[in-house]
Amino acid sequence: MDSARILNLLSEIPDPEIPVISIVELGVSRKVESEGKTVSVIITPTYSGCPAMKQMEDDVRKKLLENGFDTVNISMNYSPAWTTDWLSEDAKLKLQKYGIAPPEEKTSDKSFLTGKIKSVTCPRCKSKNTLMVSQFGSTACKAFYQCKDCLEPFDYFKCI
Repeated sequence: MDSARILNLLSEIPDPEIPVISIVELGVSRKVESEGKTVSVIITPTYSGCPAMKQMEDDVRKKLLENGFDTVNISMNYSPAWTTDWLSEDAKLKLQKYGIAPPEEKTSDKSFLTGKIKSVTCPRCKSKNTLMVSQFGSTACKAFYQCKDCLEPFDYFKCI
């Protein structure tokens, strides 16, 4: 079995916290290798201590076992650390359609160090007239914002 088929199977696994994107689009699945009916998958957590990683690991194992693999080895790789730069462009569009503002900058954006106010586009009305309400949204990887124009609250997928 080849890596492309395995990646295709993994692309069917949704992120447990954001079901509109897959773990492949999220950039969590880093490497796959197979030999016969044994497959090895390397995944990288989005955040240290991310509670969704155990579910992702279980979902990967289940998906591959259901599709003919006898042995599934999953390992966590923390280096290099996951970054929002690994999100696919398709994933960013899906996040936006789902109501979550995707990261707009590369991880080289260090505006928080300079005190510069981050401009985040509202995923609903596309206004940049937004305000961060809290550093933490529905999960640790998101911040909570509100649009000053349409008044809708929304999560922003933090740029890390």
